[in-house]
Amino acid sequence: MKRFTQSIVAVLLACMALVSVGAMAAPAEVPLGPGDVVRLSVYGNPDLSLETRVSETGAITFPLVGQVAVGGLTVAMAEKKIGSMLETGGYLKKAQVNIIVSLLASQQVSVLGQVNRPGRYPVDGKRSVLDVLALAGGISVEGGDAVSLVRTRNGKTNRETLDVVQMVRSGALDGNVDVTGGDMIFVERAPRFYIVGEVQRPGAFRVERQMTVQQALSAGGGLTPRGSNNGLRITRKDPSGNANTFDVKYSDLVQVDDVITVRESWF
Repeated sequence: MKRFTQSIVAVLLACMALVSVGAMAAPAEVPLGPGDVVRLSVYGNPDLSLETRVSETGAITFPLVGQVAVGGLTVAMAEKKIGSMLETGGYLKKAQVNIIVSLLASQQVSVLGQVNRPGRYPVDGKRSVLDVLALAGGISVEGGDAVSLVRTRNGKTNRETLDVVQMVRSGALDGNVDVTGGDMIFVERAPRFYIVGEVQRPGAFRVERQMTVQQALSAGGGLTPRGSNNGLRITRKDPSGNANTFDVKYSDLVQVDDVITVRESWF
C-alpha cells in the first residue's frame, strides 16, 4: 500500500510539473529584486535599449534618467515608472517602455534533501509546495513523507512540517501552502529500522506506516534456515536514550531506529 501511495504522489507531482510549465504566471506579475536580469526597450527608440542587472539596492541605471529604484515593483509598475520619468524629464512625449525578465534570481525557492533534482527554482507567480516539488522532479526513493518548509516572515524564521503522502491520501490540500522567494523546502530521509542476525538480507530498511515485525522481516528477505521464529528481539531506545531489549511477536509494530535481532534456532 505504501509503494502504491508513493506511486500516486509521484504521478501527481509529475502532472503538476507539466501544468506548471504550461501555466506560468505573466512576467508582469513578478516583483523585481536584486540579481534579476532585465532587458528594456522603448518603442521607436532603439538607442534606449539595454540589458542590465538589478543591483543589491534594488536599482537599475537607465539612459537619460539615471538610477531607477525598481526593487519590489512588478514589471508592469517598473515599465510605467520609467516611462513616466522619460516623459516628465522632457525626453519623450509618449514613452512606451517594455521590460522582459531574462533571469529571475531574486524570487527563488531552494529545494534540498531527498528530491530527484535539488536546486533553486524560480517562483514566477503563485507557487505551492507541491508545485515546487514537482519542478524538482519529486521526492526520491530515499525520501520520507515529511517535508520541512522554512520561511522568514517579518524578520522571524519558522519551520513547518508537511506530510505530503497524508495530504494526497486525504485530499486535504489546504496544507499545500504557497511559497515565495527565499523559502526553503527540505525533504527528510525516510526513517529506518535495522535487522541483524539470521535473516536473508540484514541491514537498514525504511519504516513504513503501521509496519509490523512480520512485515519488517519480509523486507529483510525472511529468516534463514537457521533462524528461530521464537527468537525475535527488539532493541529500542527510550525517551532518555537508554537502550532496552525485549522479546517481540510478529504482530508488534516497528518504530524508528529499532534494531530487530533474529536469533539462531537451537534445533
